[in-house]
Amino acid sequence: MSQVKHLLQGKGNAIYSIAPNAPVLEAIKHMAEHRIGALLVMQGEQLVGVISERDYARKVILQGRSSSQTAVSDIMSGTPLTVGPDTDVFDCMRLCTDSRIRHLPVVQGGKVVGVISIGDLVKAVIDAQAEQIEHLQRYITS
Repeated sequence: MSQVKHLLQGKGNAIYSIAPNAPVLEAIKHMAEHRIGALLVMQGEQLVGVISERDYARKVILQGRSSSQTAVSDIMSGTPLTVGPDTDVFDCMRLCTDSRIRHLPVVQGGKVVGVISIGDLVKAVIDAQAEQIEHLQRYITS
């Protein structure tokens, strides 16, 4: 499982999104309902940003704003970094850690085909390392 497309196959290709003019309260309800930490912000078929629980905490709660009167576009992270399905998981991990982001939209042919999170990447890296360790142990003991 070294490429993003393998992660997407394993987790399904569910894409959760919201429009930029929707109220933040709607976004938070949507995230809670699906037990996810972020939503893609889509203007029609075009990816325009990402809204996360962190955005909500930092830009609504801590600033005393109203969740029902603040638009998603007012607090979203604009123009997110994206990766392709053939991108290596380890490259994605570096991108997330270097950029301090938690969610990467996956784009193919100009269309969003999924989203991977730092959690997905950590699990994939740990699984890959465990597999390598198992092979090394077999080599050493045989």
